[in-house]
Amino acid sequence: MPLNIPILLTWLRIILIPLMIAVYYVPDSWFQSAGRDLAATAVFIVAAVTDWLDGYLARRWRQTSAFGAFLDPVADKLMVAAALIVLVQLHRLDAILAAIIIGREITISALREWMAQIGAHRSVAVSMIGKIKTSAQMIAIPLLLFRAPIAGFDTFLAGTWLIYVAAALTLWSMGYYMRMAWPHLIEEDRRR
Repeated sequence: MPLNIPILLTWLRIILIPLMIAVYYVPDSWFQSAGRDLAATAVFIVAAVTDWLDGYLARRWRQTSAFGAFLDPVADKLMVAAALIVLVQLHRLDAILAAIIIGREITISALREWMAQIGAHRSVAVSMIGKIKTSAQMIAIPLLLFRAPIAGFDTFLAGTWLIYVAAALTLWSMGYYMRMAWPHLIEEDRRR
């Protein structure tokens, strides 16, 4: 396993996941409700920044690796899934939206794995719609975690709208990736 700063940042993101969850389980004497939300939001934002930073540094310093390419999306999916589950438990997100987003991530991960096995992984490379979906999620989740208004700005309402946008983009991007993979799926079926 290669060990460099981009991979360490990815590991940091994975380590931050239980910390974000733990904020809601520490004794009440440690945090008021707003303090918990602020701490969880801060942890999520730090994790999201490491997501951008590890990729940027890996490309800039030419420290990309097969292990890093594997670990980075796993860390991203774990981080988003954990945050969505926390939001469902806090009654700030409908379970159906969390299921749509998490289900898509599992489906596309499996599709990418299968496409890589048949040598067609480029057909399901990350698209612009996938990047926009990820951006919408990464903005919506901290807004929903924080929940309190900021100078009259309703973070919860904005986060709710953005998570609906993210869910719609999730379905759209899943359809896009499935359409790109469909010819390969048909071809593989014919070979059998």
